Amino acid sequence: MGLRERKKAETRAALSWAAVRLTVERGLDNVKVEDIADAVGVSPRTFNNYFSSKAEAIVFRHLDRCLGVAEALRERPAEPLWDAITHAVLTRFGPDAQSAAHPVADAAQWTVGVRVMVAEPALRGEMLRAGAIAEAEIAAAVAERTGGDLDHDLYPHLVASAVVAAVNTAIAHHLRTDPPVPVDRLLTDALARIATGLSTP
Repeated sequence: MGLRERKKAETRAALSWAAVRLTVERGLDNVKVEDIADAVGVSPRTFNNYFSSKAEAIVFRHLDRCLGVAEALRERPAEPLWDAITHAVLTRFGPDAQSAAHPVADAAQWTVGVRVMVAEPALRGEMLRAGAIAEAEIAAAVAERTGGDLDHDLYPHLVASAVVAAVNTAIAHHLRTDPPVPVDRLLTDALARIATGLSTP
């Protein structure tokens, strides 16, 4: 990735994180595009160059992490498939630069805000779209790794669907437990359970 592309990716990630952070803190209806742009130090027009709506900006963070799973899976060395998948998922769903730059002051309040945010009907369409995009990319990475045929084999698509479901379920369970169970522990457990029934062909 060249310098220009890297800066664009950083701006997109920063806008998405700002959209998430402000929505968690204030509620979706109390956040404007201008607020998100201002938090990153760009104009609303720049925001609109990256995202068509607040919902798209919020969901992009999750989509980017899921797409990163496919990227990380392609970069993993030769090893059992489910070991590679687990490492790829844990790498992409751990702390990142944005969350490190803006640490959460009150974890309990943050969790409450995230619960409210993910329940927003306005986000459902974007979440479904993101899930479909992520599944397609992960399926392609699995097919490349296993030598499968993406157009004719069920296995890569089944694995991708299971991985996305594991991620979503682990996050949802993290949000509903009190105190919250760490996401990495839930992801490891979920993927290990799936692996026992979806062994590599």
